[in-house]
Amino acid sequence: MNAIGWQLILFIGVALISWLVQMNLQNKFKKYSKIATGNGMTGRDVALQMLHDNGIFDVQVTHTPGHLTDHYNPTNKTVNLSEGVYRSNSIMAAAVAAHECGHAVQHAHAYAPLTMRSKLVPVVQFASQWMTWLLLAGILLLNSFPQLLLAGIVLFAMTTLFSFITLPVEINASKRALVWLNRSGITNTYNHAQAEDALRSAAYTYVVAALSSLATLIYYITIFLGRRD
Repeated sequence: MNAIGWQLILFIGVALISWLVQMNLQNKFKKYSKIATGNGMTGRDVALQMLHDNGIFDVQVTHTPGHLTDHYNPTNKTVNLSEGVYRSNSIMAAAVAAHECGHAVQHAHAYAPLTMRSKLVPVVQFASQWMTWLLLAGILLLNSFPQLLLAGIVLFAMTTLFSFITLPVEINASKRALVWLNRSGITNTYNHAQAEDALRSAAYTYVVAALSSLATLIYYITIFLGRRD
């Protein structure tokens, strides 16, 4: 089997693992969304308290449509919680809300990986608009105009770099969330492990996304180098 064949197998394997991780996260979300924290605080309440406990009063907490669409927007300083988190008093809602506020704390403290990721956003947006077309055209015109594929690879490499920079940002946000949840008494001896398990499952999706991006990048590089054979 040639190098491209092995890369295809790797790509398919990573895609399968990605699907399994996503299914695991969905199952954990359903499971822990049925378990209440015991204090009646909703995701919105948890987010506000974590922000205020960290001296952050210029970040708004709002809700956003969709499922697992929770995110922190550093541009307008908003913690955006999905409907299943914003109004829920489950352990899952508390964990997710605290995690997103962890990003707000990172922003307030100028956490270096978050700053780097924010600076890469315009580059990644540009790359996402053009790389698919360049990669497709580059493969079709590989023998006559290989520079197209090389340009697509460079743009794709930017998105891969973004995925790997995202890893420490997400892991650190979860650590901040878990420390605060325990310290503030939102979680206790009985349910803290569940919050930790929920955030760990979410973190796996970013790990797999980064590895999948890397595998795809290597695949395109192999095609580009293979033209010389």
